[in-house]
Formats: sequence, structure tokens, C-alpha cells
Amino acid sequence: MRKIFCSLLLASTGFFCVVAHSQQSDSTKPAVVQPGAPGKPSKILPSSTRATLPPLSHADVAFMQGMIMHHAQAVEMTAFIASHTENKDVRLLGARISHSQSDEIKFMERWLTIRGQPVSLAMPGMPDMDMSGHAMGLMPGMLTPEQMEALRMARGAEFDHLFLAGMIQHHGGALTMVKDLFDTAGAGQDAELFNFATDVDSGQRAEIRIMQTMLEKRLPEEKQ
Repeated sequence: MRKIFCSLLLASTGFFCVVAHSQQSDSTKPAVVQPGAPGKPSKILPSSTRATLPPLSHADVAFMQGMIMHHAQAVEMTAFIASHTENKDVRLLGARISHSQSDEIKFMERWLTIRGQPVSLAMPGMPDMDMSGHAMGLMPGMLTPEQMEALRMARGAEFDHLFLAGMIQHHGGALTMVKDLFDTAGAGQDAELFNFATDVDSGQRAEIRIMQTMLEKRLPEEKQ
């Protein structure tokens, strides 16, 4: 009597099934079976077969490193909200962005670390880059130091306007980064990265629409 255990190891490695006899002798080891394509026979692989990560793409690594810095500025922007505005809608939106992007930063750091890659864009012999991008230039959509200072100094309705406009700009930059990734030959093939990048695209498009609506509602109030 046989038992078959199947697991999806990685999208790039396909499905593997371990076929084991319930009454094995010491000389018999479980077989690793890779199902063939439709109409093709399955392959028996060595029992020592292990899943491997797909080949690294430089564009994938750069995307993750750049998006960590990009997200970090968004989290920094949301940190102003508690002391800069009483607007409940802005507070709720800011909490959502802060929570989601903080979690995504942790995911990206793990993704890079597992692959033996640095989490920072800073290169040997070059100065470190801060969240405002002073050393190596801004990522798409990131606020300039002047914009960040204006946001820091604003309060109330002025802050709400600058925050929403600035975050729309910021999210738009993230969409550009995702597009550039998928426009690069050989990039975005890693299953985890593909799912993450598509989630960033859909999530930030939805938040842009929310913020645009919030801004449109504020315009008549500001004219009064």
C-alpha cells in the first residue's frame, strides 16, 4: 500500500510528489515524482531532490531595495498625522498606509536576506542614503526634502491637503516602479515578488482613488 504526499515547493520548480511504501525496507527510500506536462510521463527524481530559488535578477533585487526606501518615506509621512491633524478620514487612511507598508517592508527585508542580498541600495564606497534620498537621488514619486519640510510644518486643513496630494504623488511613483520592473526582460519571474508587486499595484491604485475623492470633497470647503 502506498501513500502519496504532494507539495508545491516553488512556482519555478513545479509540483513534486513523494511516493512512499507503508512497509519499507531499510534499502527502500521514498521516490520524488515530478508530474509531466499534459500527455507526458512523470519523472522519478532522486529522493535528495530539494527546491531551489529561481535565478536572481538584478532588477528584482533593485526593485525590492528601492521599494523599501520608498515605503519608509510613506511611513514617515504618516507619522506626522497624530500631531498635525484631527481629520478622522486622514487619520484612518494614514493608519492603514502605515500598517500595510510597515508589514511590506518586513516582507521585502526577509526576501532580500534569504537571497543573501543587502536591504539597502547603498553601495560600497558610496555614502549611505537616507529616507529622503539625499545621497543617490529620489525614487519615483518620493517627496523632495522641501516637500517633506512643508508637510512637517503644516497643520490642520493645510496639512490634510499636502498629505493627500503628496501621498497621491508617492503612490504614483510606486506604480511607475512596478511598471518598470515588469517592463524589464527577465524580471518579475520570482513567484513571491510577482505576487507582491501586483498587490502593490492594485492596492495603491485603490488608495489613489480614495485620496483623490477626499481631495475633491475638500475643495469646496477650502473655498468657503
